[in-house]
Amino acid sequence: MIVKEEFLSKLRTYFSLNLYEVKIWTALLSRGVATAGELSDIANVPRSRSYDVLESLEKKGFVVMKFGKPIKYLAVQPSEVVERVKKHMKSEADIKIKRLDEIRNTEVIDELKTLHSQGIELVEPSDLSGSLKGRHNLYNHLDLMIKTAEKTVVIMTTEQGLMRKIEGLKGTMAKVKKRGVKIRIAAPLTKENRAAAKDIQEVAEVRNTDTKGRFCIIDGKEVVFMVLDDSNVHPTYDVGIWVNTPFFASALENLFDSLWKTLKPTAEIKKV
Repeated sequence: MIVKEEFLSKLRTYFSLNLYEVKIWTALLSRGVATAGELSDIANVPRSRSYDVLESLEKKGFVVMKFGKPIKYLAVQPSEVVERVKKHMKSEADIKIKRLDEIRNTEVIDELKTLHSQGIELVEPSDLSGSLKGRHNLYNHLDLMIKTAEKTVVIMTTEQGLMRKIEGLKGTMAKVKKRGVKIRIAAPLTKENRAAAKDIQEVAEVRNTDTKGRFCIIDGKEVVFMVLDDSNVHPTYDVGIWVNTPFFASALENLFDSLWKTLKPTAEIKKV
């Protein structure tokens, strides 16, 4: 039996299996039922390991052991395996989430906070910066920054960026809005994103701009600015720079304020 390495690699990713497990599993699928020795020969897996691998696959619900001599193994239907793996992953995720929720009110989190606050005191202001790679990481950091906002959140983004931020950050924005934080967003308003812009009007003031830029300023102290055009880069390769520097942040916010005065609010813009 010859199975392409690319296919085996995909199976390892989708089903969280190791190399020996996917080899034995695909070998059994190709035979339907077989002994450990037969599968070892077909899959080119050491015979001494095949029994352990089959035991592991049995526990995970991929195979069924048939009683008799010699012992044989039966492949479970792939669609059923998918459902079993989904159920197992969800169960594990629920347990981990519950464990993390429980840690919130324990001395463990207090000790972690103490360690962090002590460490921050030793950090030079110039060291409070970093590179954020991948749009997922960028939005996680933006979410964290907005959560800590005390006075202002300023965002300049693109047509598509406006819709992404409303989808991913609206909930956090709404929470800080209730604390009195002022949120302003400048972005190109088009037919495609107009509905999204209206959807966030109760949370943030949105104005139309033709100026191209992608950045976020928090309280005139912290800045994240994206260095690539989001229309020409895959989300995985998007890059942002985070800096915690009131000098640069306040200067950039002053420039934004000057531009903001020239922009029309959403309500004053004619339908595109």
